[in-house]
Amino acid sequence: MSVIETIGSHCCHLRSRFLDLLFPPRCVGCGRVGTWLCAGCLEQIQRVEPPICTRCGDAVATAGLCMRCRTSPLQIECIRSVVCFETVLREAVHALKYNGRTVLAGPLGGLMASYWMENSLPADVIVPVPFHVDRLHERGYNQSALLAHEMARRVGLTVDERTLIRQRATSPQVELSAVQRKENVRDAFHCSGNGLVGRQVLLVDDVCTTGATLEACAVALHNEGGVRGVRALTLARPRH
Repeated sequence: MSVIETIGSHCCHLRSRFLDLLFPPRCVGCGRVGTWLCAGCLEQIQRVEPPICTRCGDAVATAGLCMRCRTSPLQIECIRSVVCFETVLREAVHALKYNGRTVLAGPLGGLMASYWMENSLPADVIVPVPFHVDRLHERGYNQSALLAHEMARRVGLTVDERTLIRQRATSPQVELSAVQRKENVRDAFHCSGNGLVGRQVLLVDDVCTTGATLEACAVALHNEGGVRGVRALTLARPRH
């Protein structure tokens, strides 16, 4: 690093510290000064508890497959989610996605890493659900990729952001029905190159609602990417 780059880096660091003094971080849950997500609020986030469908991860009355997975099996081997998308977690995800609080990827990615280390989800590589290039330019970052890198750093896996591509811009899934979500992302993803051939892929996303996006990714990874298996881990899912 040159002298000029060193000075520039030092100035950026001082500027960041100065801004923290003027506008100190406040916990998205309780408002406590000093952190964006305090240990107390992190501990209160509700985990997804069994029984869940062994395939899609939806809540079920008894262990096994849900009715949907019995009648229309998914191409993805399984979907798992760490916590419930409510209260503090909902605020944290909103701040991460829409308010530029990328620092929240640290503790949230840590939750995902802990879950993966405690549960058996075979994986050789982590692949975040990709943004379309237009959306990426608009937001400036992909929150799923941030979570993937934070998780990978803790568990010792690599992240592949090059092979799986969102080739078609899609409408936001938030206000769509389950059927509309599935149609919205149909053929939206494409695999470029053979970087994932024969590998066990762990798809990572922030929130799973119906699993339509994850399934569309899995279809592309199986049909075009030549992967050996696809499983998904999301930070959260709504409580049903």
